[in-house]
Amino acid sequence: MTGLKSPRGEFAANKLIRKRKKFRWKSTIYKRKVLRLKEKFDPLEGAPQARGIVIEKVGIESKQPNSAIRKCVRVQLIKNGKQVTAFVPGDGGLLFIDEHDEIIIEGIGGAKGGAIGDLPGVRYKVVHVNGVSLSALLSGKKEKPMR
Repeated sequence: MTGLKSPRGEFAANKLIRKRKKFRWKSTIYKRKVLRLKEKFDPLEGAPQARGIVIEKVGIESKQPNSAIRKCVRVQLIKNGKQVTAFVPGDGGLLFIDEHDEIIIEGIGGAKGGAIGDLPGVRYKVVHVNGVSLSALLSGKKEKPMR
């Protein structure tokens, strides 16, 4: 049995455990989790959702090969004052959002918390406007309350 890289003796467990711990650092997922990089650099600070105030409505051009203007909003988060861009889903969703409205945003669902599809640099989407869900507004089940 020559050329083995792992120890195989009766008392080799400690050595194997140390070796496995060392090689776990090669995994990006493990490294980001242990160093808590998401909480440190994420504007939402690790939370699933965040409240914010709409600063302005913006249209963002989609990446090639698509050609469209995706409706988005610039949002200032209440908890830390950071500004992010959030996508407004649904046909005519932007009509229910005005400046200075209070909205709730959540991650858009890209890999490792990144952007999705043809939206460059947009990592969040709008889910609630003034305490009412955007899907209920779009389907006509509820009306937007005036604040």
